[in-house]
Amino acid sequence: MSYELLAAVQEAATNPEAGFAIGKGLGIAGAVIGAGLGIGQIGAAAAQGIARQPEAAGNIQTAALIVAALIEGAALFGLVLVAIG
Repeated sequence: MSYELLAAVQEAATNPEAGFAIGKGLGIAGAVIGAGLGIGQIGAAAAQGIARQPEAAGNIQTAALIVAALIEGAALFGLVLVAIG
């Protein structure tokens, strides 16, 4: 795997188009990893909140879904910016 990365970096040094491709790949990876971490934390906090207060499960689930949708929207916005940039 490190050989492929080295070859990509060497190609990027001589070809600006390859450098843009590497940058786009890193941008996409950052957006996806950030969204995954954020939604994972929301799920963990919602599960913990429901375990502590089962009678509020409906409100907690609704709030968690809304926040997860906002995070996903921000991640998609980031992916679009990376794709057009």
